[in-house]
Amino acid sequence: MKIAFQMDPIGDVNIDADSSFRLAEEAQARGHTLFFYTPDHLAYQEGRITARGHDMTVQRVADAPAVLGDMREVDLADFDVVWLRQDPPFDMHYITSTHLLDRIAETTLVVNNPFWVRNYPEKLLVLDFPDLTPPTTIARDLDTIKAFKEKHGDVILKPLYGNGGAGVFKLTRDDRNLSSLHELFTGFSREPLIVQKFLPDVSKGDKRVILVDGAPVGAINRVPAAGETRSNMHVGGRPEKVGLTERDLEICERIGGLLKEKGQVFVGIDVIGDYLTEINVTSPTGIQELERFDGVNIAAKIWDAIEAKRA
Repeated sequence: MKIAFQMDPIGDVNIDADSSFRLAEEAQARGHTLFFYTPDHLAYQEGRITARGHDMTVQRVADAPAVLGDMREVDLADFDVVWLRQDPPFDMHYITSTHLLDRIAETTLVVNNPFWVRNYPEKLLVLDFPDLTPPTTIARDLDTIKAFKEKHGDVILKPLYGNGGAGVFKLTRDDRNLSSLHELFTGFSREPLIVQKFLPDVSKGDKRVILVDGAPVGAINRVPAAGETRSNMHVGGRPEKVGLTERDLEICERIGGLLKEKGQVFVGIDVIGDYLTEINVTSPTGIQELERFDGVNIAAKIWDAIEAKRA
């Protein structure tokens, strides 16, 4: 198959951690051809969805993860699969790329399905499952957020469309910084904030469960660094081997059918204790860590699902 990757610069990836690199590596091993482009080179041109990028060969070399051909323009409708893999922020640039990729849906399989990536961002899809999630409020109004904090005590405050642990704050019941943080966030963004009841179980880790076509294939535990509340690996969280609990499987059973129905082939959910906190569909990570811990080829499972859909 002809595979295109829409992602951030390939030269910057960590070959031992990046999930997009691992997906490209497995595709190449299966004989598929690879094309790479960044989202700023995606375009609509008189009815065609095009991209300017490079034919690509990936290699497990730290300073040179890919060998790229000369830049050329392609029609993405000529490809079998396009991977939507650039990192957030989930801003209008990101949203526009999903609208453009929607237009090749009749000929090309876009993974994950861009229509539902646009409508199911990380912190909003969980609202469909309130019994699985901690108490949550989404608001821009300061009085609403204050009332939630007064009711629940210790809370986590974060940008609704943030990622990688950026801008995440734990506020204790007696903390007096809420008004200042609200002023800071609303001063540079028109977006609402999300506030959730703090879960003390985060000290034991924030579990990332990987689902392929709606079915769980394993998990890793991300433990916060000393003195940190955030467990994201971008901010020093430590990955650990972990199994799936009955509660994890219950959560996956509840959400898996919806994810499969909406074309979300590769998804990473976040579970703290018994609670689902996020459903990551934009650019989930964790493949390589899970493969090392469990000795299972997760990238192969993802490509098996994709090849079955194309067949």
